[in-house]
Amino acid sequence: MVKSMTGFGRAISEEGTSRSFTIEIKTVNHRYFDLNVRMPRTLVSLENKVRETINSKISRGKVDVFISQNSYDEQDREICFNEEISDNYFRCLEKIKGKYDIINDISISLIAKFPEVITMEKKEEDLEQVWESLRTPLIEALDGLVDMRKKEGEKLHEDILVKCNNIKQLVDEIEEKSPIVVKEYKLKLEGRLSELLESTVIDENRIATEVAIFADKASIDEEIVRLNSHVVQLKENLLKEESVGRKLDFIVQEMNREANTIASKANDLEIVNSVINIKNYIEKIREQVQNIE
Repeated sequence: MVKSMTGFGRAISEEGTSRSFTIEIKTVNHRYFDLNVRMPRTLVSLENKVRETINSKISRGKVDVFISQNSYDEQDREICFNEEISDNYFRCLEKIKGKYDIINDISISLIAKFPEVITMEKKEEDLEQVWESLRTPLIEALDGLVDMRKKEGEKLHEDILVKCNNIKQLVDEIEEKSPIVVKEYKLKLEGRLSELLESTVIDENRIATEVAIFADKASIDEEIVRLNSHVVQLKENLLKEESVGRKLDFIVQEMNREANTIASKANDLEIVNSVINIKNYIEKIREQVQNIE
C-alpha cells in the first residue's frame, strides 16, 4: 500500500506525571529523507533515539518534529551552598573591616546575597526514565501521522489506477489503429502515383518496397509492448508494502519516453492525438507520484 509524504501527527503525554510532553510531527514531500528535530536543550542527549524511532516508520519526505516539555515536579531542583565562594567573600569582608577599622556587621543574610553563594540547580535526571515518558507520546504522534499518510496514499492509489486504465485503453486503440496506417499509406501512395503517371503502368514491386520501408520506420509494436509493460509495473508497485515513490517516478519517466517515441514514429493524426492524451495522463500521474513515499 502506497503512502503519501504529506501528513501531520500530534500527541500529549498523559496527565498525573511529574512532566508532560507535547509532540507535533509534520511531513511534506521531499526527494530524500530530511529530518529536523526541535527539542529542549535538556533533552538533546535523547535526540538520536527520537531520530531512530521516527526513521523506523518514515523512510522518505521532509520531516519536522517539535517537542516541548512542561515540568510539574517542584522537587526536581535543589538549593546548593557554594562554601568556597562564601569563604572568599567572608575573607574579603574581614580585610575591609581591618583596613578601615569599621564596625563588624557581617551577617548570614549579607553573605547569602552575594552572587553564586546560594544557587538553585536542576537535579540530574534519569535519562532512561525520561525517554520512557517521551517515547509514548512520540509513538502516538507517529502513528497518527502514518495513518494520515496511508489514507491519502489510498486516494492517490485509486486515482493513479484510473489513469493507468485510461492509458491502457488509449494504447489498445493505438495498437488497433497501427496496422491500418500502413494500408492507408499504400492506398495514398498508389493514388498519388496514378495521378502523376496517369496511363503509365505502376510498378507494384516498387510500391511494395516503399510500403515496406514505411512500415519499418512507422512500426511502434515494441513501444506499445514496453508502454503496456510499464503500466503493469506501475500497478504492481502500487501494491507493495515498501517505499516505492522513487521507483514509480522512474517508471513514469520511461512511460513518457515510449509515448514520445510513438508520437514521433506514427505518421497518423489520430494516433498522435491519442498520444497527447496519454502524455496528459502520464503528467498527472507524475505529479501524484512526487508525493508518494
